Amino acid sequence: MHFGSMSILQWTLYGFAIVFLAGWVFVWTIHILAIINGKLKLHRKKTVASVEVPLQGVSILKPLTGTDPNLYGNLESFFTMNYPTYELLFCVQEDGCPSITHVQNLMKKHPNVAAKIFIGGSSIGPNPKINNMAPGYEAAKYPLIMVSDAGIRMKEDTLLDMVLCMAPDVGLVHQMPFTCDRAGFAAILEKVYFGTAHARIYLCSDLLGVNCATGMSALMRKDILDKAGGMQSFSQYLAEDYFFAKTFADRGWKISVSSQPAWQNSGTCDVVLFQQRLTRWSKLRFAMLPHLIILEPLSECMLLGMCVAWSTSMLFGWDVFAVYLIHSLIWFLLDWMLLCIVQNGMLPFSKWEFVIAWSFREFGALYLFCQALWDPTIRWRAGTYRLSWGGQVQEIMSFQRPHKPLTLTPHSINNVCFNGSKIPPSSHSMTGSFEMAKSLDRNEKSTIVLADDLDLNSNRGKC
Repeated sequence: MHFGSMSILQWTLYGFAIVFLAGWVFVWTIHILAIINGKLKLHRKKTVASVEVPLQGVSILKPLTGTDPNLYGNLESFFTMNYPTYELLFCVQEDGCPSITHVQNLMKKHPNVAAKIFIGGSSIGPNPKINNMAPGYEAAKYPLIMVSDAGIRMKEDTLLDMVLCMAPDVGLVHQMPFTCDRAGFAAILEKVYFGTAHARIYLCSDLLGVNCATGMSALMRKDILDKAGGMQSFSQYLAEDYFFAKTFADRGWKISVSSQPAWQNSGTCDVVLFQQRLTRWSKLRFAMLPHLIILEPLSECMLLGMCVAWSTSMLFGWDVFAVYLIHSLIWFLLDWMLLCIVQNGMLPFSKWEFVIAWSFREFGALYLFCQALWDPTIRWRAGTYRLSWGGQVQEIMSFQRPHKPLTLTPHSINNVCFNGSKIPPSSHSMTGSFEMAKSLDRNEKSTIVLADDLDLNSNRGKC
């Protein structure tokens, strides 16, 4: 290498080679930090520090839309948690949604659990999830508020674990997304993604104090959210979870990850739907953090491997194929190690199935990245949205019926009760978008009849 005779082009190429090599070292550091943090933090049972200090009450917001084969079991796991004081606030956007029947049956089955149904939502912004949760948020009576998606399944001690993570200086506790054990290639692909690529960034970000919170399962201090303007102040963002965490961090509160992951247990596993979900998340990240358009693809195994193989060949004369193969093999082994840590038990698939799912995910990552850049609009639920830099969203098309105050009819309130009795005819014309509610306090009874034709055991996931 003769530096004196090098042209500007050669200097530029060597510069890129050094940058790629430095980035390679940085990514390996992320791998190691994620494994260390996962080993130290995940699946560590916590104990109650003192019986003299009562556990705070928790209001759990459950936004629901539609149904799937596992919804009943997922919802029931919230009725059977081992926690002294909590309430379930089910928020349903549309009257007649099939999820209402599941909730009503569970309220009949577990009459000692405080639960309410809010139907109709509240039109406060373009984010449909925030609109749906707003009535439940306003009715929440406990100091801790939890947002939990419909596809989440809880263990008996999950809520207790999250509350115990809520130290005096912590404002938000979130769960790292993972999946229950389910059958099929799509389920394997989801578990591999959430246990490797997603877990790596999540655990490393948590260790370094970087905002990585997702809103599928998050516990927050309600008084801080109230001071920030409540749910309405987040309705302009589609990635409300990121801005929940940012609100707490900007006010000096710490963000913590629960020792238990969020057990996603959707009854519908489909490769195309999962890829659409990943593409939507990429669009949100690029809108909020534009520099990720450059950094994110370079953090993927296959593209980074090619860059480093060229880099080491340029700088040291190493064989590009040997470097690429060694790079991919070490990456593969570290991902397997991290997945085993997150799973904390026997994986529900063979090593060969892991190889196939891992390869499919890694080779398809660049395609999903290009797809996210090619079409920046987001299709989510019943609407189509356009994102602005900074994460603000504008709805450009909606297939939902226009929002209007809910008017109850005898048909629509046939199975709706208030304080254990049928809603009287005089209350059929309630104004307001969320005044249709079914409430059961711990000692009240319900007159709702349990449906006989529900298949409660179909396609249940194992966590």
